[in-house]
Amino acid sequence: MKLSGRDGMGSFRYSPFAIRHSRAPRAALAAAAALLALPPAIAFADGIEAGLWKVTTTSVTGGMAGPPRQSSKCLTAEQVKDLAATFSPIASTINSTCEPMARSFDGKKLTWHLLCKGQLDMELNGEFDFDSPHHYTGTVESAASMAGQPMPGSKNTVEGEWVSACPQ
Repeated sequence: MKLSGRDGMGSFRYSPFAIRHSRAPRAALAAAAALLALPPAIAFADGIEAGLWKVTTTSVTGGMAGPPRQSSKCLTAEQVKDLAATFSPIASTINSTCEPMARSFDGKKLTWHLLCKGQLDMELNGEFDFDSPHHYTGTVESAASMAGQPMPGSKNTVEGEWVSACPQ
Protein backbone atom coordinates (compact mmCIF):
# COMPACT_ATOMS: atom_id res chain seq x y z
CA MET A 1 0.00 0.00 0.00
CA LYS A 2 1.13 3.52 -0.67
CA LEU A 3 2.85 5.55 2.06
CA SER A 4 1.33 8.88 3.00
CA GLY A 5 2.37 11.37 5.60
CA ARG A 6 5.67 12.88 6.68
CA ASP A 7 6.01 10.85 9.85
CA GLY A 8 6.57 7.52 8.10
CA MET A 9 3.82 5.87 10.14
CA GLY A 10 1.27 5.69 7.35
CA SER A 11 -2.29 6.81 6.92
CA PHE A 12 -5.85 5.78 6.41
CA ARG A 13 -7.61 7.79 3.73
CA TYR A 14 -11.11 8.32 2.53
CA SER A 15 -11.16 9.17 -1.11
CA PRO A 16 -10.81 12.06 -1.92
CA PHE A 17 -9.47 13.26 1.46
CA ALA A 18 -6.36 12.18 3.39
CA ILE A 19 -5.90 11.59 7.12
CA ARG A 20 -2.38 11.17 8.44
CA HIS A 21 -1.20 9.37 11.58
CA SER A 22 1.59 10.59 13.83
CA ARG A 23 4.01 8.43 15.79
CA ALA A 24 2.47 9.84 18.96
CA PRO A 25 -0.47 7.70 20.16
CA ARG A 26 -2.63 10.73 20.87
CA ALA A 27 -2.05 12.13 17.38
CA ALA A 28 -2.76 8.74 15.81
CA LEU A 29 -6.05 8.53 17.68
CA ALA A 30 -6.95 12.09 16.71
CA ALA A 31 -6.27 11.21 13.09
CA ALA A 32 -8.51 8.16 13.36
CA ALA A 33 -11.22 10.27 14.98
CA ALA A 34 -10.89 12.77 12.16
CA LEU A 35 -12.07 10.21 9.63
CA LEU A 36 -15.62 11.38 10.04
CA ALA A 37 -14.60 14.99 9.83
CA LEU A 38 -14.23 14.28 6.16
CA PRO A 39 -17.25 15.58 4.32
CA PRO A 40 -18.33 12.47 2.47
CA ALA A 41 -21.18 12.63 0.02
CA ILE A 42 -21.94 10.82 -3.18
CA ALA A 43 -24.79 9.50 -5.24
CA PHE A 44 -25.95 6.20 -6.58
CA ALA A 45 -28.66 5.62 -9.18
CA ASP A 46 -31.40 6.59 -6.75
CA GLY A 47 -29.07 7.94 -4.03
CA ILE A 48 -27.83 11.40 -3.21
CA GLU A 49 -27.19 14.23 -5.61
CA ALA A 50 -23.94 15.83 -6.74
CA GLY A 51 -23.45 19.39 -5.54
CA LEU A 52 -22.51 21.43 -2.49
CA TRP A 53 -23.02 19.57 0.80
CA LYS A 54 -23.04 20.88 4.38
CA VAL A 55 -21.64 18.22 6.71
CA THR A 56 -22.02 18.27 10.48
CA THR A 57 -19.64 15.98 12.39
CA THR A 58 -19.79 15.07 16.07
CA SER A 59 -16.88 13.16 17.65
CA VAL A 60 -16.63 11.23 20.90
CA THR A 61 -13.09 10.12 21.77
CA GLY A 62 -12.30 8.25 24.96
CA GLY A 63 -15.77 9.12 26.25
CA MET A 64 -15.25 12.85 25.73
CA ALA A 65 -17.61 14.54 23.26
CA GLY A 66 -16.32 17.38 21.14
CA PRO A 67 -18.44 20.21 19.79
CA PRO A 68 -20.18 19.62 16.45
CA ARG A 69 -18.12 20.81 13.47
CA GLN A 70 -19.51 21.96 10.17
CA SER A 71 -17.78 21.82 6.82
CA SER A 72 -18.78 21.89 3.20
CA LYS A 73 -17.71 19.97 0.14
CA CYS A 74 -18.65 20.28 -3.49
CA LEU A 75 -18.99 16.86 -5.09
CA THR A 76 -18.73 16.35 -8.82
CA ALA A 77 -20.80 13.98 -10.92
CA GLU A 78 -17.80 11.62 -11.08
CA GLN A 79 -17.51 11.54 -7.30
CA VAL A 80 -21.18 10.71 -6.82
CA LYS A 81 -21.20 7.72 -9.16
CA ASP A 82 -19.44 5.21 -6.85
CA LEU A 83 -20.73 5.43 -3.29
CA ALA A 84 -18.83 2.40 -2.04
CA ALA A 85 -15.47 3.72 -3.26
CA THR A 86 -16.06 7.31 -2.12
CA PHE A 87 -17.09 6.37 1.43
CA SER A 88 -14.67 3.51 2.06
CA PRO A 89 -11.25 4.08 3.61
CA ILE A 90 -8.06 3.48 1.67
CA ALA A 91 -5.35 2.15 3.96
CA SER A 92 -1.76 3.24 3.45
CA THR A 93 0.59 1.98 6.12
CA ILE A 94 4.21 1.31 6.99
CA ASN A 95 5.03 -1.40 9.49
CA SER A 96 1.37 -2.50 9.50
CA THR A 97 -0.53 -4.84 7.22
CA CYS A 98 -4.21 -4.44 6.45
CA GLU A 99 -6.56 -7.28 5.75
CA PRO A 100 -8.80 -6.97 2.70
CA MET A 101 -11.67 -4.65 3.56
CA ALA A 102 -15.06 -6.24 4.17
CA ARG A 103 -17.70 -4.11 2.47
CA SER A 104 -21.42 -4.32 1.78
CA PHE A 105 -23.59 -1.91 -0.21
CA ASP A 106 -27.26 -2.33 -1.14
CA GLY A 107 -27.81 1.00 -2.91
CA LYS A 108 -28.98 2.83 0.22
CA LYS A 109 -26.76 1.52 3.02
CA LEU A 110 -22.99 1.06 3.00
CA THR A 111 -21.08 -0.79 5.71
CA TRP A 112 -17.38 -1.58 5.84
CA HIS A 113 -14.77 -3.01 8.19
CA LEU A 114 -10.99 -2.52 7.98
CA LEU A 115 -8.44 -4.19 10.25
CA CYS A 116 -4.71 -3.44 10.23
CA LYS A 117 -2.02 -5.01 12.43
CA GLY A 118 1.60 -4.09 13.02
CA GLN A 119 3.28 -1.10 14.63
CA LEU A 120 -0.12 0.57 14.67
CA ASP A 121 -3.05 -1.82 15.17
CA MET A 122 -6.33 -0.25 14.05
CA GLU A 123 -9.86 -1.43 13.51
CA LEU A 124 -12.31 0.82 11.66
CA ASN A 125 -16.04 0.22 11.17
CA GLY A 126 -18.21 2.47 9.04
CA GLU A 127 -21.89 2.64 8.25
CA PHE A 128 -23.61 5.19 6.00
CA ASP A 129 -27.32 5.53 5.27
CA PHE A 130 -28.45 7.50 2.20
CA ASP A 131 -32.07 8.21 3.05
CA SER A 132 -32.90 10.80 0.38
CA PRO A 133 -31.24 12.59 -2.57
CA HIS A 134 -30.45 15.50 -0.24
CA HIS A 135 -29.60 13.81 3.09
CA TYR A 136 -27.39 11.09 4.58
CA THR A 137 -26.08 10.01 7.98
CA GLY A 138 -23.06 7.95 8.95
CA THR A 139 -20.90 6.66 11.76
CA VAL A 140 -17.28 5.58 11.90
CA GLU A 141 -15.92 3.83 14.95
CA SER A 142 -12.24 3.22 15.55
CA ALA A 143 -10.12 1.32 18.03
CA ALA A 144 -6.34 1.48 17.99
CA SER A 145 -3.26 0.41 19.88
CA MET A 146 0.40 1.19 19.41
CA ALA A 147 3.19 -1.02 20.71
CA GLY A 148 0.53 -3.06 22.53
CA GLN A 149 -0.82 -0.02 24.38
CA PRO A 150 -4.53 0.61 23.73
CA MET A 151 -5.62 4.12 22.87
CA PRO A 152 -9.05 5.56 23.59
CA GLY A 153 -11.59 4.54 20.96
CA SER A 154 -13.62 7.02 18.98
CA LYS A 155 -17.07 7.25 17.47
CA ASN A 156 -17.83 9.89 14.90
CA THR A 157 -21.30 10.73 13.65
CA VAL A 158 -21.90 12.59 10.39
CA GLU A 159 -24.98 14.21 8.88
CA GLY A 160 -24.86 15.52 5.33
CA GLU A 161 -27.36 17.97 3.85
CA TRP A 162 -27.40 19.04 0.21
CA VAL A 163 -27.21 22.83 -0.16
CA SER A 164 -27.14 23.62 -3.87
CA ALA A 165 -25.43 22.96 -7.15
CA CYS A 166 -21.68 23.56 -7.00
CA PRO A 167 -20.62 27.18 -7.60
CA GLN A 168 -19.10 27.78 -11.01
